[in-house]
Amino acid sequence: MHPVNISVKAWYRAAVKNFWNGLPKPFFVLAPLEDVTDAAFRRLIAQYGKPDVMFTEFTSADGLLFADERGQKQLRRKFLFSEAERPMVAQLFTSSPERMEKAAEIVAELGFDGLDINMGCPDRAVEKSGCGAALIKTPELARELIRSAKRGFEGPVSVKTRLGYNTDELESWIPELLAENPVALTLHARTRKEMSDVPARWERVARAVELRDELGSKTLIIGNGDATDINDARAKVQQTNCDGVMLGRAIFGNPWLFSGRADEPSPSERIEALKKHIGLFDELLGDVKNFAVMKKHFKSYISGWDGAKDLRVRLMDTTSCEEAKGLLDTAGNIY
Repeated sequence: MHPVNISVKAWYRAAVKNFWNGLPKPFFVLAPLEDVTDAAFRRLIAQYGKPDVMFTEFTSADGLLFADERGQKQLRRKFLFSEAERPMVAQLFTSSPERMEKAAEIVAELGFDGLDINMGCPDRAVEKSGCGAALIKTPELARELIRSAKRGFEGPVSVKTRLGYNTDELESWIPELLAENPVALTLHARTRKEMSDVPARWERVARAVELRDELGSKTLIIGNGDATDINDARAKVQQTNCDGVMLGRAIFGNPWLFSGRADEPSPSERIEALKKHIGLFDELLGDVKNFAVMKKHFKSYISGWDGAKDLRVRLMDTTSCEEAKGLLDTAGNIY
């Protein structure tokens, strides 16, 4: 991929708008979850109840630049999206400012509405190269990555991070990021050491909002962690005065999450949604992802009614999208 030439950059700069400024308050966004919120699931979610903002799965900037042909095919498929999913934000990770800038140019070429930098992933393989949550330990590098992303993308750049690495470092870490004026900052209200093993501390999201205001920053603060549904997310906004909430694990088996529907989907609705999900997975990702990836969704969709466990067990034994859909067709006639 060649760098974006001056004419394309000029066009992009003129065409791109900071969609964040036009969002309702509060707003609710879908978290980037690896091998979960992929192109297939996002497209389904957009049909059933679209969030205010969607993010891609987190993607290696280094891989976008250096992966072989097979690797490029897999990585580029993470960036597949439809117009119905806009505003659409690409999330990148790297520890190299130079590679961030070049990958940001690719994001611009692909027409994304925003770029987000992952500074919170606790995966050891990611951290080993100084990426993800490891950046909390190197604030100067983190700031340079934001500047590099802005040079390459020239659209709204945001950041997702945590309270700290081993301990809560909010008061020192967050001002470092705010100094670079990201358009939005998503705060997962736990440290890297805590992973997701303790309850999210939303009072620290409230403190991040206070810090933002004390510093005179215009950065939007998005809280993240343990929000179970939209009503819970609204309550957390009231509790913290944050601008929006990012919901993640609550989306499993629930493409209706952002629709605001009050009633529980029926078994037949759940079966139909899973069939559509499998169909989209087969259509959009079947040549680059193993069918086994879909199985992590089965329990979330197929549970809560008599006979669900038996159906789920049989689903887990399937070996292809076609086989799984056939089984669900038969089940749909029963429920």
